[in-house]
Amino acid sequence: MRITRHGAHLVQLTRWAAVFPMNCYLVVEDDGLTLVDSTFFSPADDTASQARSLGLELRRVALTHAHGDHVGGVAGVRERFPGVQVAIGQREARLLAGDKTLASNEPQTPVKGAFVKVDWKPDRLLNPGDRIGSLEVVAAPGHTPGQVAYLDLRDRSLIVGDALQTRGGVAVSGVVVPLFPFPALATWNKPAALATVEALRKLEPSRLATGHGDVLEKPAAAMERAIEAARRAFA
Repeated sequence: MRITRHGAHLVQLTRWAAVFPMNCYLVVEDDGLTLVDSTFFSPADDTASQARSLGLELRRVALTHAHGDHVGGVAGVRERFPGVQVAIGQREARLLAGDKTLASNEPQTPVKGAFVKVDWKPDRLLNPGDRIGSLEVVAAPGHTPGQVAYLDLRDRSLIVGDALQTRGGVAVSGVVVPLFPFPALATWNKPAALATVEALRKLEPSRLATGHGDVLEKPAAAMERAIEAARRAFA
């Protein structure tokens, strides 16, 4: 995996960076590390190497959503790090368990994307406003019904899962980027995805960390352009 450090608290781990980049992130805390997402394949070896180099232990796994390219590697991480806490949004846990039914108050568009069957259950269910280490849980539905983002309250780094992509160009989930169309093809509800990014922009993030593509520093202008492009595309 390609390893990239961003600021004092964020380490980006990228699998298949040149072909089909899938990101997960290590967040450095005083008491250890939080792994956000896991790609399709276990990042356990690279996580262990980074933990050794930082002199820290992996304490937590925090998942943005239940698509296979974000949760597929959790089993290997749990095997390598027994006792690690795995957390996911409460709404998204239903998708993780294979339940794609929609609530009556949700847009009745089909849930899309690739899901994998897992043989583990999350240890903690998260709701917006919860804290996991220094990360605040932020609602981010649209790509999936229960996706969440994580805002580091120390430096305002924002990890958004697939609410946005930076691979091929910065885009709101649901906007087809010809060079990398896959997040758009797996998006559940485009209006919800747009509303999410409008709300995320108001958080004034200092950097944007997505599931696919490079981390973007000072992302405000790029997010605003992506929002305007989505408004035109979804009109």
